[in-house]
Amino acid sequence: MKFQHWLGLAALLTSGLLLWNLREVLIHLFAAVVLSMALCTLVGVLRQRWNMARPLALILCLSCLLLIVAVAVSVIIPPFFSEFQQLIQQLPAAARELQQIVMGWINHASSLVSGTGLSNGSSTAISSGLTALPNSSALASGVSGGLKGLLGLAGNLGGGLVQLLFVIAVALMVAIQPEAYRNVAILMVPSFYRRRARVILSQCGEALSSWMVGVLISSLCVAVLAGIGLSLLGVKLVMANALLAGLLNVIPNVGPTLSTVFPMSVALLDAPWKAVAVLGLYVVIQNIESYVITPSVMQHQVNLLPGLTLTAQFIFTVLFGPLGLLMALPLAVVMQVLIREIVIHDVLDPWKKRRALA
Repeated sequence: MKFQHWLGLAALLTSGLLLWNLREVLIHLFAAVVLSMALCTLVGVLRQRWNMARPLALILCLSCLLLIVAVAVSVIIPPFFSEFQQLIQQLPAAARELQQIVMGWINHASSLVSGTGLSNGSSTAISSGLTALPNSSALASGVSGGLKGLLGLAGNLGGGLVQLLFVIAVALMVAIQPEAYRNVAILMVPSFYRRRARVILSQCGEALSSWMVGVLISSLCVAVLAGIGLSLLGVKLVMANALLAGLLNVIPNVGPTLSTVFPMSVALLDAPWKAVAVLGLYVVIQNIESYVITPSVMQHQVNLLPGLTLTAQFIFTVLFGPLGLLMALPLAVVMQVLIREIVIHDVLDPWKKRRALA
């Protein structure tokens, strides 16, 4: 290779190394872009319905969001955290109850097979083996720590607060002048591709907007259905469990599974059949969400295969940590649009046509 080729390769490797070292900053920037897209979507809806100026629509959106946050902080969040603390405190008792149920089942199965129950030595060995499993208190603290990580509060509280303020500040700046920032991004590509880049960026924005609207409606429906179902079953701490079901519904695959642990733990302390009923309830809710709610509210969303979604969650969690898990789906939505438009339509399809003409 010539000297300029080696120079270009070195510049490419240096850029890749720099981006790798700045990956945490990049994922926070992407989170800010997603948040700004949410604000821009709300502003667009207001401007379309009432034909108001963009600054006025943005001020109205921010005022409504601040009002919602104030109401949530004063009315919803205190009882939610109180009930959530009770949930965490009840996990050890639920684990002990589950251990006793498992021991009873093992003893009953042994009596059916051999005609006698477990001997004292075998019972002691199994009991000690179950006791040797991870401590339930450690499990509870691990779960609560994982939820804090998902909320961007991993590490010390000060660092998490700074990151949150950074994301909010960048999101507000982008939401105030979205066209200016879009033009800056377009200027970063070669001049012959800028018109096409503008179209692709618009498609990415539309895909993100439809995903956010769909996820919001889907999470609200899941929270309402979970609250109604848990109330009918007589399970305690309905508000905390329903809100957790709605919040964790944002994270596909992992979130719904994790949200089932808490209500089952509370129900297990009342009666074992309630825990089974709660599991059946959440299975029904997830099937309704997957086959009824999501297809109805996400008709124009970029369709993601479940296997690709799970792979994206694993890859982005390894690369970016807990925030990568939370941003895995919007990242996958944007990457699917980029791959479809750039790699397939602009690279592979013309190459195929050239080969056919040759």
